[in-house]
Amino acid sequence: MIELIGVSKGFGGKAVLQDISAVMEAGKTNLIIGTSGSGKTVLMKCMVGLFDIDEGQILYNKSDFFSMTEKERKVIRQEIGMLFQGTALFDSMTVEQNVMFPLQMFSNMSYRDRMKRVNFCLERVNLKDTNKKYPAEISGGMKKRVGIARSIVLNPKYLFCDEPNSGLDPQTSMVIDKLIRELTVEYNITTVINTHDMNSVMEIGDNILYLYQGHKQWEGSSRDIIYSKDEKLNSFIFASEFLQEAKRMRQLDMEKKQTL
Repeated sequence: MIELIGVSKGFGGKAVLQDISAVMEAGKTNLIIGTSGSGKTVLMKCMVGLFDIDEGQILYNKSDFFSMTEKERKVIRQEIGMLFQGTALFDSMTVEQNVMFPLQMFSNMSYRDRMKRVNFCLERVNLKDTNKKYPAEISGGMKKRVGIARSIVLNPKYLFCDEPNSGLDPQTSMVIDKLIRELTVEYNITTVINTHDMNSVMEIGDNILYLYQGHKQWEGSSRDIIYSKDEKLNSFIFASEFLQEAKRMRQLDMEKKQTL
């Protein structure tokens, strides 16, 4: 679990985050949403320690990250997996080498055990027998899955995903969402996702934090969104007529289930 308490951050005298409090729960997909410039990326970078915060606390299992010694922070960082927006795979390395890279950097495992872990992770993301391929030889969706395999290879307690569906078609995006959700539940990971993908919000949004101009505007689940009266949230989520109709149909479906 990660808890944010009154987190504020600014640059050059300009406030970017103001008094953000929220809880990111283990075993659930915790989504951060908002328009460009709302502070999503800055908040995630604060959570992983890339930016210091001006005020507040960020607690990893009740321990304040910014009050830790550098040695204690290193332990937390080794428990964090990252899935980058552009996958950040090494083009000169094979799939196998990309996934193994964190193990070489941060573990004392034997080569045999490292290979066993790499193969397990590749098989878990449905990429068996792709070990010797290079990133240029696989599709965008497969690259994302390689990125996921690399992010979980150290068996992290915390997984941060920055726009995991960026550049993917809707069908592949659903596959990635399903995979992230399965891994989160299966390994009880505290997963934090920055996203603009409204399908992800509606399908895997266990906990959703909506930022508006650096403030926490709304917090709840994908189910709560259906009944939300927050005008700013509704304007952001249901900007198109298609999504407005989807909201109406989902409301009707939920009401029908409640009467059965």
